[in-house]
Amino acid sequence: MKTLREMLAEARQAIREEGPEELQARLASGEPLVLIDVRDPDEYRDGYIEPAVNISRGFLEFRIGTAAPDPSVPIILYCQTGLRSALAAKALKDLGFPNVINLAGGYQRWIQSGHPTVKDSPLTTDQIQRYSRHFLLGQVGEKGQRKLLRSKVLLIGAGGLGSPTAYYLAAAGVGTLGIMDGDRVDITNLQRQILHRTSDIGRPKVESATETIRALNPDVTVVPYPHRITVDNIAEIIKDYDLIIDGSDNFETRYLVNDACYLQRKTNVHGSIFQFEGMATVFAPDQGPCYRCLYPVPPPAGLVPS
Repeated sequence: MKTLREMLAEARQAIREEGPEELQARLASGEPLVLIDVRDPDEYRDGYIEPAVNISRGFLEFRIGTAAPDPSVPIILYCQTGLRSALAAKALKDLGFPNVINLAGGYQRWIQSGHPTVKDSPLTTDQIQRYSRHFLLGQVGEKGQRKLLRSKVLLIGAGGLGSPTAYYLAAAGVGTLGIMDGDRVDITNLQRQILHRTSDIGRPKVESATETIRALNPDVTVVPYPHRITVDNIAEIIKDYDLIIDGSDNFETRYLVNDACYLQRKTNVHGSIFQFEGMATVFAPDQGPCYRCLYPVPPPAGLVPS
């Protein structure tokens, strides 16, 4: 009978191991992969690596087909120290999965390297009821809802684009919404800017937006910015957000947001509308062109209506 040391040595000869830096680079690049945490559920609840799915070691062979339906996609396994996952990786290799990788040092070394982890708070009874329809969607589910509640989105503009965007993100349970707008509510806004009411006329838009969002969903933390974004404040403001949504109505702001997002590797969701026409574009770092790539030079003043 083989000893544990012999089994580990055999496993490490058969599989590939990568360290935390290599895994972080894979995750940052957005390449397709399946990340599996083979620890027990109580260990997983204490913290895990996003976007890992938890399949305890004892159930791995039975559930791997669901978690990794395409055998060609890399499967990266980890446990607390890298030992259980090394044996698990060897078992998957023996099952015919060709591209299995073990995280050397496991979750412990990932933390020691200073990489981010996630720890979910239990959902309240009200949250379970509020988001129950999301739990029925395979693309969201409970795991996706928890991620929404942890996420931070900055909306630039609380007008015709920003209003419905903020309202739906709040309803969906996005945990933190930053709202930036230096304007005040005007009566001409009210036929389309649904964050604001008649009684809000004359008030800063971020104030009425904050009240509307909090009334809709108390789970959402609203961070109001009652001023315009500038070259002096943009870098500090966007650094803590996961996603930037640009609903501005002028080219100066659009180019500024694009450049700042490019430099900080932030995904920039851009939208624009004119009468009954509109467009939306996602500018994701290293996954395609940016706004300035598509439109290198702003149009002459007055040529394009806002």
